[in-house]
Amino acid sequence: MQGVGRDITEQKAALHERQLAETALRQSENKFRSFAENAQVIISIASPDSFHPLYISPAYEKIWGRSCQSLYDQPDSWLDAIHPDDRDRVTKSVEELLSTKSCSVEYRILRPDGSMRWIWNRGFAVYGDQGEVDYYGCIAEDITERKLAEEALRQSEEKFRNYAENTHAVIWIANLDSFLTLYVNPAYEKIWGRSCQSLLEHPESWIDTIHPDDRDRLTIAAKQKFIDESISLEYRILRPDGSMRWIWDRGFAIYDGQGKVQYYGGIAEDITERKLAEESLQESEARLSLATEAAQMGIWDQNLIANTCIWSANMGPLYGLPNATLCPTVEDYFNLIHPEDRESVVASRDRMIEEGNGSTEYRVVWPDGSLHWLNCKGQVYYNEIGQPIRMIGTNRDVTERKLAEQKIFEQAALLDIATDAILVRDFQSQILFWNKGAERMYGWLSSEVIGKNLHEIFYPEGTQHQLEEPLKSVIECGSWQGELCKFTKSGKKILVESRWTLMRNSAGEPKSILTVDTDITEKKQLEEQFFRTQRLESLGTLASGIAHDLNNILTPILAAAQLVQGNFFQNEERSGQLLALVETNAKRGAALVKQVLSFARGFKGEQTIIQVEYLISEIIQIAKETFPKSIEFSTVISEDIWAVMGDTTQLHQVLMNLVLNARDALPDGGNIKISAENKFIDEAYTRMNLDAKVGHYIMITVADNGIGIPPEILDRIFEPFFTTKEVSTNSGLGLSTVLGIIRSHDGFIKVSSNVDRGSKFDLFLPAVEATQAFKIEDKDLLPGEGELILVVDDEAQIREIATIILENHNYRILVASNGIEAIALYAQHKHQINAVVMDIMMPEMDGITAIRTLQRMNKQVQIIACSGLNSVEVFAQAADANVQVVLSKPYTARELLKSLHHLFRG
Repeated sequence: MQGVGRDITEQKAALHERQLAETALRQSENKFRSFAENAQVIISIASPDSFHPLYISPAYEKIWGRSCQSLYDQPDSWLDAIHPDDRDRVTKSVEELLSTKSCSVEYRILRPDGSMRWIWNRGFAVYGDQGEVDYYGCIAEDITERKLAEEALRQSEEKFRNYAENTHAVIWIANLDSFLTLYVNPAYEKIWGRSCQSLLEHPESWIDTIHPDDRDRLTIAAKQKFIDESISLEYRILRPDGSMRWIWDRGFAIYDGQGKVQYYGGIAEDITERKLAEESLQESEARLSLATEAAQMGIWDQNLIANTCIWSANMGPLYGLPNATLCPTVEDYFNLIHPEDRESVVASRDRMIEEGNGSTEYRVVWPDGSLHWLNCKGQVYYNEIGQPIRMIGTNRDVTERKLAEQKIFEQAALLDIATDAILVRDFQSQILFWNKGAERMYGWLSSEVIGKNLHEIFYPEGTQHQLEEPLKSVIECGSWQGELCKFTKSGKKILVESRWTLMRNSAGEPKSILTVDTDITEKKQLEEQFFRTQRLESLGTLASGIAHDLNNILTPILAAAQLVQGNFFQNEERSGQLLALVETNAKRGAALVKQVLSFARGFKGEQTIIQVEYLISEIIQIAKETFPKSIEFSTVISEDIWAVMGDTTQLHQVLMNLVLNARDALPDGGNIKISAENKFIDEAYTRMNLDAKVGHYIMITVADNGIGIPPEILDRIFEPFFTTKEVSTNSGLGLSTVLGIIRSHDGFIKVSSNVDRGSKFDLFLPAVEATQAFKIEDKDLLPGEGELILVVDDEAQIREIATIILENHNYRILVASNGIEAIALYAQHKHQINAVVMDIMMPEMDGITAIRTLQRMNKQVQIIACSGLNSVEVFAQAADANVQVVLSKPYTARELLKSLHHLFRG
C-alpha cells in the first residue's frame, strides 16, 4: 500500500471558513428575504445593464395590484402603471439614478381596479468589491394616506385662510411668551381702522388702540385667565378717525400634540351695533317702566302649565301692596279680588285661554279696605301642538274712569231735561245716543233713530256738503263749532248752532262724535230784523241826501215834460233830446231806488265769495249820490286784491255804517278814503293782538280827516247803545253791529283816531285764498348784515318776539324793559348799537323822553318809534322828536324788517 500524505490543515481551515461564510450568507439572505417578503414597502433589485427586475418583493402585488410574475415576464410593464401625468418625471428619475447612482421621486400609479395610489420611490446603486455597480436597488413606499392627509391639511388651511380673510370677525394668533401678534386677518383693518402690516411691524401697538378706561381691566384679566383657561372680554377701541367701537374678544390657548400650549389665538367681533341696541333697549325699558308707573299699569306673565306667575315691580301698588312685591300664589292672588268679582275673573281668564286673548275689569280690595278698579288684558301663547302654555298681559288702574263713568251715568238723566239736542254718532254716521231734547227739537223719538244713518234723518240730498268741513276739523282738532242747516221730521228747515266733540275709547282711539245742537232759527230771524232796523236807521240818516238827489233827478224830468207839451213838441230834434234826458234821469232814479231798497231789505242766503272792489264801489256810489258835495272820496285798491267769504248784505252794512260815521265827522266837508290791500298776519303780530290769527287777510280801511274821537270815548265806541249823538237820531248800535258782523266773519278791527285830525278803521277779513305770488313775496324777508339793535318795550312778549324775528334774520339784539334801562345800555354800547326800536308808551320813563335823551347822547342815533295807540298825536310827537320811522303795533315780521332795511339801506 502506497500513499501520499499532504498537510491539509489550511485547506480544512479555508473550507471551514467558506462554510461559515456560506452559512452566514444564507442566513443573511434568509433574513433579507424574510424582511423583504414581510415589509409593507416594495423592495426591488434591478440589473445594472438592462434595469430589468432581478427581485421584487411581494408588497408589489398588494400595492400595485399586479403579480410579481407579470413584472418578471414583462419588465417594462411597471412604467405603464405610472399615471400618464407623472411618467415623464419618473423616466427622468431613472435617468438620474443611472447617472448619479441615486434618486428619489413621488408619483402616482393606476391600479387595475381603477384606483390611484401615491408612491415614494428611492433608488440607489449597489457596488461590488471592485467598485463597479453590482445592481440597483429600490424601495417604493405607498404614501397615499400621507398624501391624502397632506391634501386634507392643505384644503383645511385653504378653507381657514378663505374664512379668515372673508369673515367680519378679527382672527388673531399671538406668541406664547411675548404675546406679540403672529397673524391677524384683514377684518382688523375694517374694524380697527389700521393696517394689518402696522400691527405685525409693531405687535405691541394693539394696547394703544384700547380705550384708556378699559386698558387696565383688559391686561389684568388677560394675565389672570389666559394661564389656565379661555377668556371672554368686552372692551372699547378708538379708531384713527376718533370714532369708538365696542369689541367682544374671545381668547384661548392652542395646544400641540403633547398637550403643551403652542400659542394663543382669539376671535374679536365688532359688537357696537349690539351695544347700541342694548343701550337703546335699556333706555326703552326704563321709559316703559316710567310710562307704566305714570299710567298706573303693570305687566304680568303666567305659566299655564306650572300655574305660576311673575309680575313687574309696579304691579304691587295696583293692589295696595309695596312696590317690588313678589307675585303671590294663585290662591293668595284671588284673595286680593273683591269677593263678588272672583267668579267673573275666573270665567274671564278661562275665556281668554279659550279665545286666545281678551280683557276684563274687576275690583280689588286694598289692605286699608278701599276699593279700586283694574282693567286686565291678556294674550295667550301656544306650543307647536296648539296647547296653551303661557299668558302675558297688563293690569291698569281704571278707578278714576270708573268713578267718572258712574258720575256720567248718574248725570245722564240730566241730559234728558236739557233744552239742547244732544246726540252721539259713530264714524259710519250711525246714531248711538239721542236725548229728549233731540226728540223735542227734531220730532223723532229715540227708538226711531237709534242705529239709523243721520244723513237720512237730517240732511236731504244736496245739503250734505256742509258736513265736510266739520268732520275734517273734528278729526284733526278734536272739536268743531259752527252753524248748520237741518230738517225736522215734519220737513221744517231750522238753523242750529252745532258743537262737535271727538270721543275716544279707553285705548285713546277715536270712536264717536258727540254733538250738541242749539236751535238758533228764531235768534237768527231776530238778528236779521235787528240788522234790517239798523240799516233802515242808516237810511234815515241818508234821507236828506236821497231827497236831494231825487229832486235833482226829478227836476229835469218835470221840466222836460212841460217843454214837450209846449212848443218843443213840434220840433222833433228838440223833443228827442228832451225824451232822452227824461229816460236817462228816470234810469238814474230807478238805480238809486234799487240800491236803497236792496240795502234796506237785505237778503238771506249762504255765504258767498265776495269781490271787495265791487263792494267798495257800491258804497262809494251811494255815498257820492247822497252825501254833501263838500265831502270828497278816494279809493286805493290793490290790483291783485283777493276775495273774502261772507254775507254781502252784512258787509255792505258794515261799510255803510263806517262811511256814515265818517260823514258825521265831516260837518264842514273833507275827505273819506277807502282802501283795501292784502295782508299776511304772522305769529309776531298775533302775539301783540289776541284777536288775530296767523294767516292771509284783506285789510279794508275807512279813514277820514274829520273831527276825530276823544281818547275817553275811543274805548267805548263798540259798546251797545253807546252814542254821542242825539238819542232820537241814533240807537247807538252802529259800531257794535259792525264789530259783531266782523267777528262772525272771523275777522277783527283796529281803530286809531286823534281829535281834529280824523279817524281810521281797519277791518281785517280772512282771505279766501292766498296767491303763490304773495307767498313768495312774504318769504322774501329782508335780512340784516349783523347790525346791533336795541329793542325797548315794557311788554315781555313783544321783546321776545322782536328778538326772535331779528336774530333769525341776521341781527344782533339788546333788550330793555323801560327807558331808564335803555339809556344805561346805550351808554355802555353806544358805539356798537346801530339802531333803537323804542316803544312810546312805557312806565317810569316814556319813549319820547328816552328818545330825546338818546339824541343828546348821540345826534346821529337812528330810531324806530312804536306805538299801540296809532293816533295822529303819537305820530306828531314822533315827528317832533326827529324819529326816522314810526311803526304801528301790532306789527308783522315783514314790517319790522322792512323798517330796519329802510333805515339802514334806504
